[in-house]
Amino acid sequence: MKIVIIGGTGLIGSKTAIRLRNKGHDVLAASPNTGVNAITGEGLADALVGAEVVIDLANAPSWEDKAVLEFFETSGRNLLAAEAKAGVKHHIALSIVGTERLPESGYMRAKLAQERLIKESLIPYTIVHSTQFMEFLKGIADGGTVGTVARLSPAAFQPIASDDVADAMADVAVAKPLNGTIEIAGPERAPMSEIIARYLKAANDPRTVEADVHARYFGSELNDQSLVPVGGARLGKINFEDWFRQSQQSK
Repeated sequence: MKIVIIGGTGLIGSKTAIRLRNKGHDVLAASPNTGVNAITGEGLADALVGAEVVIDLANAPSWEDKAVLEFFETSGRNLLAAEAKAGVKHHIALSIVGTERLPESGYMRAKLAQERLIKESLIPYTIVHSTQFMEFLKGIADGGTVGTVARLSPAAFQPIASDDVADAMADVAVAKPLNGTIEIAGPERAPMSEIIARYLKAANDPRTVEADVHARYFGSELNDQSLVPVGGARLGKINFEDWFRQSQQSK
């Protein structure tokens, strides 16, 4: 089966491509670097010839409110139109747990706009809502840091390793479309401030963490329902300690 991965050379895309190729599928890892651009439409028609499944993992280069909305709306329309012409049978998109619960965030509003386009199209689809990747823990800490102190929300947090995300995306790619949304999350739930503090300590980072209920994430204050699944979710197998050890070994 031919599967096209938009954003196929990124963190999740490259790992998903390996898994699907190992299962014997014909995988095209598409990105602007390989001549496929969902914003301009360049290369889309050729890339989708014969494709049964498309996985959209593209992310915006700018997260400024207007720019990120334009990115997801433009890329979404171009991609879905090209898929309709090519006869694609399953559109899969990776989104974020909590998109509908964080309306103050321009990024989350843009992801919701992307999801609406998918639901309004006639192409069978599956949307995968993921919690935050463990690979982004340092970036979250950096975003909340002033001087030597990282002020972060104590809201419930359940990060997932990128390998577990790739496993889930590969499984969804060979399954039937759900015409709905599934959620994936890491195996451990704890306050964001606590998990980031564990990460900084493990990384021998001298910064300290202060829990602040007013600390913003993507422009929004959080509560214990903001970033974690509210119902059943597929849980990853890799806990924080195992992920951190593997990440250090791969350096």
